[in-house]
Amino acid sequence: MTGRKADMSAAAADLYAELQSAGLAVPELDNLEQYRKDVRSGFDDYVQAAVETFQGEIRDIEVAGIPCKQLTPRHWSNADGRCIQYAYGGGYVSGSSYEDLIIAAPLAQLCEARIVMVDYRLSPEHPYPAPQQDMHQVYPELLAHYGAARLVVCGESAGANQALGLMQQVRDLGLAMPGCAALFSPWCDLNNQGDSHIFNDGRDPTLSNLWTDIAASWHANGQALDDPGISPLYGDMHDLPPCIITTGSRDLLLSQCLRLAQKMRAAGVTCDLRVNEGMWHVFEFYPIPEARRSIREVADFIKSH
Repeated sequence: MTGRKADMSAAAADLYAELQSAGLAVPELDNLEQYRKDVRSGFDDYVQAAVETFQGEIRDIEVAGIPCKQLTPRHWSNADGRCIQYAYGGGYVSGSSYEDLIIAAPLAQLCEARIVMVDYRLSPEHPYPAPQQDMHQVYPELLAHYGAARLVVCGESAGANQALGLMQQVRDLGLAMPGCAALFSPWCDLNNQGDSHIFNDGRDPTLSNLWTDIAASWHANGQALDDPGISPLYGDMHDLPPCIITTGSRDLLLSQCLRLAQKMRAAGVTCDLRVNEGMWHVFEFYPIPEARRSIREVADFIKSH
């Protein structure tokens, strides 16, 4: 009898074992600031590597009064260049545009787009709908400056929740839709339902049911978890722009990604779902060949739309 293993690069296999061995810290109210600092410092080396290889300008700006980080690749043109409105992840309880430079910098370079990363407010200090209000406030100004055809909406994990909810609100308000969207491991159902919440709890080294349930409770702040504003999977998918979704076979949120793709396609939305064998939640954060390939595929999708 032969053993079975996931089809992973040697670098990914080694990193997976390292992450599994390290264990997963869970946020606690009485130690939340230290938790956030630890998350940030844990990605410092990856952030610095991304910044050092980025060819262009990175600077802090404000858009409609909301703090943002702007990445502009060298040779980008204000006349006809793309602009991506990007939302970082972290379960609404941690993270910032700083950590997400790991994904945003190579993405900006590969698809030759300016990226505006929204530093929305976090829970539990600023629960729903405060983060969504920050994200929604930025879009009309970018729309007025760049035009819909040049705009893309993107996010990872909770940021992908933000991106999906933004598109639903843009449609309902009658504003022009972005040309396309990219969602990395979208956390689109804060009920945390689906088979992968059973079989990948403990297999995903970066996310657990305990973690997501705590974060969901803080963000929802007593409101119904199936409210489409909180969990956009329960919202209407009709007339959304073409979308690419990335996930992995070990992603705790794999089932959410599958359900979202199915619902989008049923509504007539073009949806390119990429399930990466052996990969975990937002594996694009890590220096492995699978991450580089996935970000390149997302960039190719954006350029094609």
